[in-house]
Amino acid sequence: MMFPLFYRSIHPMLTLHSRVSRKFSLQAAVSSGPQEFRCSSITSTRIRNLNGAVRALKLEKPRSFYGDSVIVADDDKYGNKQVISVTPQLYKYILANVREPEILRDLREETTTMRGSQMQVSPDQAQLLAMLVQLIGAKRCIEVGVYTGYSSLAIALVLPESGYLVACERDEKSLEVAKRYYKRAGVSHKVDVKHALAADSLKSMILNGEACSYDFAFLDAEKRKYHEYFELLLQLVRVGGMIVVDNVLWHGKVADPLALNDSMGE
Repeated sequence: MMFPLFYRSIHPMLTLHSRVSRKFSLQAAVSSGPQEFRCSSITSTRIRNLNGAVRALKLEKPRSFYGDSVIVADDDKYGNKQVISVTPQLYKYILANVREPEILRDLREETTTMRGSQMQVSPDQAQLLAMLVQLIGAKRCIEVGVYTGYSSLAIALVLPESGYLVACERDEKSLEVAKRYYKRAGVSHKVDVKHALAADSLKSMILNGEACSYDFAFLDAEKRKYHEYFELLLQLVRVGGMIVVDNVLWHGKVADPLALNDSMGE
């Protein structure tokens, strides 16, 4: 799981922004007709379409609509904070509104036919990674754990022409798929594929004088070695850069005292 820190709403037509006079204002750009939005966490909204129609709405959606999607923290110190869980219905909505280039969609669909396809990041995660790379103006990136290249391709597509992405992966069969899509997308010149154990590749880069020369890193590889990978990436990523780590909550096992370390696979 990667935390969804959205600069813009995931919906391509919505922007959520804070205001002083109200808790939030939700502005929607639509082609015709006023649109109605209802949400349990926002007390009121102002909806405006392109024709200028404005409608103020009360948010009174029945609690049953949200089901188990809203969880309230049981510790009073957090002020009864409500946390929204990603239910199947909500996740379907998220995926339906992700901006996914055709080349990424083709790669995703091909990967679903392969063994271990659950290792591929989801379209919303890939969009988040690409957005983060753009927000910090990254030019030099590292990915530890490539699989078939969905996330690395998403990153490479938003890098400038002079951008550089080191892609570390040990599985040759998966890399062949990734390289085929790098070429098809016209980004092969940006990607330096390292077919080897990731730790060895990262150590070699440090010995080669590349410490503190990278802007961004994404870690999604063997979980037992996360600590080692992270310490190596700390040496390679510059001060002020960004390291994104996948699976940090590991299906909730990090909060389960009965979960064993040896249950954490790749």
